[in-house]
Amino acid sequence: MTPSHQRVAVYPGTFDPLTNGHLDVIRRATSAFDKVVVGIVRKPHRKLEPMFSAEDRCAFVRDATHDLAGVEAQIFSCLVVAFARECGARTIIKGMRAISDFERELEMAQLNRHLDPGIESVYVIAAPEYSFLSSTGVKEVASLGADVSDLVPPSVAAALRPPSPR
Repeated sequence: MTPSHQRVAVYPGTFDPLTNGHLDVIRRATSAFDKVVVGIVRKPHRKLEPMFSAEDRCAFVRDATHDLAGVEAQIFSCLVVAFARECGARTIIKGMRAISDFERELEMAQLNRHLDPGIESVYVIAAPEYSFLSSTGVKEVASLGADVSDLVPPSVAAALRPPSPR
């Protein structure tokens, strides 16, 4: 359990895969919160089957954030507000890249507020250099053989790299 004086936030998502845009949100959240729990959704309901297992996605987050104090990664399968309560968080962090993200995020924030009015949603606007970056886009360009090493952490880039021909 988290001490009551600690400011805790959860940053939920599929992170399939983790991108440098996600890392930017995590880093920026650490300046406002004592603890940031990156919550990896085991099986997303609205999206396709993830490319990487929840355990792999969690390992990517842990590897990429090992040097950030107060960051931990956990896999979850329940409602986000229930996960936030389990973590002792009163804040849900979400990244927002463009106006196209707003409608869905507004709907989710209102639903979460209805489920637990004591948990606030806070949005971190993407840094300009990451405003185009999405996990879907990264997977697509990597599947076509493009180098994505400047878009994702090294462990993710290695996992997306096609095997070298023998």
